[in-house]
Amino acid sequence: MALIVQKYGGSSVADAESIRRVAKRIVDARRSGNDVVVAVSAMGDTTDELLDLASQVSPLPAPRELDMLLSSGERISMALLAMAINSMGFEARSFTGSQAGMITDSSHGAARIVDVTPVRVREALDEGAIVIVAGFQGFSRDTRDITTLGRGGSDTTAVALAAALNADVCEIYSDVDGIFTADPRVVPKARKLATVQSEEMLELAANGAKVLYIRAVEFARRHGVMIHARSTFSSGVGTYVLGAGMTAPDHEEGEEMEEPIVTGVATDLSQAKITVVGVPDVPGKAADIFKIVAKSGANVDMIVQNVSAAATGRTDISFTLPKAEASTALRALSVEQSAVGFDKLVHDDQIGKLSVVGAGMRTHSGVSATLFEALSTTGVNIEMISTSEIRISVVVRGDDLAGAARVVHTAYGLDGDTEAVVHAGTGR
Repeated sequence: MALIVQKYGGSSVADAESIRRVAKRIVDARRSGNDVVVAVSAMGDTTDELLDLASQVSPLPAPRELDMLLSSGERISMALLAMAINSMGFEARSFTGSQAGMITDSSHGAARIVDVTPVRVREALDEGAIVIVAGFQGFSRDTRDITTLGRGGSDTTAVALAAALNADVCEIYSDVDGIFTADPRVVPKARKLATVQSEEMLELAANGAKVLYIRAVEFARRHGVMIHARSTFSSGVGTYVLGAGMTAPDHEEGEEMEEPIVTGVATDLSQAKITVVGVPDVPGKAADIFKIVAKSGANVDMIVQNVSAAATGRTDISFTLPKAEASTALRALSVEQSAVGFDKLVHDDQIGKLSVVGAGMRTHSGVSATLFEALSTTGVNIEMISTSEIRISVVVRGDDLAGAARVVHTAYGLDGDTEAVVHAGTGR
């Protein structure tokens, strides 16, 4: 008997029919002799709808009360799913995050898991029940308040439960059949991967891939959890995310690509670029700028500094960050303009980031040349470049991103023979 932890996203439990379909899949896993624990997200767009309601009653909702409100979405899903399973003749018990032992710090809206004590979950399993846990939420021992985990919270909940329960696998269900060489909505001929290494998945998730969230992948890598990304809408084998020393079960014939140089192409339209123009080219000014940005709470991604102009002794520094954090960073820098001594700020929110990722890049030359040649043939201009050991990222115009991704995907030989299937359209 195996212990399986499953996670179902909002599109998987969007309505009553979807919930019944998920319940049948869970029951089938139980009939196969497995113990099953399920982490579930709020139905469909429930979280967004709750956020809209909050903004209608308060321009700046109190973080504590906002977490109380948002955590209700997952409670609805967990109870309805447990009811559906019970109606099929199997016992199911639902638990909130706090009841399941998800202990977090006290940061409302973006809490971090500090401990998992799944005592009630283990008791329910020992008594033969299927366990349904509300994802995205936990409990702070310090404040004794309900908290939410932020983006990807249900994924993180599932992986944390799998680690604490020493589960055999953590199955993350969404509306695509696994992890593809690119977003199939952007690159229709993207190919499903049989396996992907956790370090590659971290880079893909950090650079725009939406099937798995980076926090969940990092938690899985740190705690030795095998992730199996699958579709709620089909029964095929998905993609296994493997950490060090892990071996995936057998796959369907023909799925595995032999030692790929590039594993995937990720795209991201969620970033903006800020250019600090006319910075005095003297030691310490870059440090001053990024201390200000850090204090504003913005997360900087890519950074480029131009060569200093000999006539003026000044340079430009550009960096990218999430669009939602740009206005805060701009305000903080504007306040300190005279102290730092730069000329002006330029904000650009019409950029796109394209990243190629692959562990094989370590030992193969010509990867960069292939990328730049592919972009040049379509007339796409590169504005910024950033690299790691297994990744190359470039910033281009947002309008050029989709076309650039398709050309680059083809250039690395990643295209499949048929178009990928997206069952519900959101990727979650």
